[in-house]
Amino acid sequence: MELRIFTEPQQGASYDDLLRVAKASEDAGFGAFFRSDHYLKMGSVSGLPGPTDAWITLAGLARETSRIRLGTLVTAATFRHPSVLAISVAQVDQMSGGRIEFGLGSGWYVDEHTAYGIDLPPTRELFDRYSEQLAIITGLWETPEGQTFCFDGEHYTLKNAPGLPKPAQRPRPPVILGGTGKKRTPELAARYADEFNVPFNDIETAAAQYERVDAAAEAMGRKRGDIIRSAALVVAVGKNDAEVSRRADAIGREVEELKTNGVAGSVSEAVDKIGRWRERTGITRLYLQVLDLSDLDHLDLIASEIMPQVS
Repeated sequence: MELRIFTEPQQGASYDDLLRVAKASEDAGFGAFFRSDHYLKMGSVSGLPGPTDAWITLAGLARETSRIRLGTLVTAATFRHPSVLAISVAQVDQMSGGRIEFGLGSGWYVDEHTAYGIDLPPTRELFDRYSEQLAIITGLWETPEGQTFCFDGEHYTLKNAPGLPKPAQRPRPPVILGGTGKKRTPELAARYADEFNVPFNDIETAAAQYERVDAAAEAMGRKRGDIIRSAALVVAVGKNDAEVSRRADAIGREVEELKTNGVAGSVSEAVDKIGRWRERTGITRLYLQVLDLSDLDHLDLIASEIMPQVS
């Protein structure tokens, strides 16, 4: 089991905050540092000092880290034109020396789109655009140098695009898709995904979705197990009950709720929860959502006490 750190900076974090956590995650031996792609806070937090752009952030981290992998859970397809996004991600992959992993989602947060005047189409059109974006981005990356890429879709048209720059990873960075849609989501994952993530859900829901993805992949001629299974869960662990309570309070959550819906409690409780997820669902990666970015001791505890027992 590979443990990765996942942050939600729209809730209130500067670039310096993210850099500090990314470096601490690298030093502690976590497999990757990921961030969300949102421009508006959620819930009652202040959100200060305001949002940071996901790909500008990752470009900076690419130059200020050396080993840890970097990525998004997940980039919103509504925020950027797919051709521009392909160029940006390829450049950041070059800047990192080939350490980028690319999570892409359709976009969903209505208030965020309203606040910043970003178009959020109806569900069917939203997913159609998302599907075309995946085809365009992967197509641009995979087009051999010296050749051009064309695309004629309902929402996007590209004519003789050179498909440059190329990412450092060939033919492309790993693509991460996710969600719980029962038909189109597994079909897209079967076509494009190297990893499939089920975020913030229960074990049985996740297990059923992984099976749908594997079935769709087999129907397209891929082997069962080709697509890495991963999950994302909020984390709040401690050496004792008082430490667990303090960490739950810091993120505005109840301990018992976190134990049900996340990885929380004592070290042994966390190890047991991760073990149950691995046994029931076959996941090999777990993204731990860290919401208090000031608590670097939390990362050290997970790395020193939990990671050796689940790796």
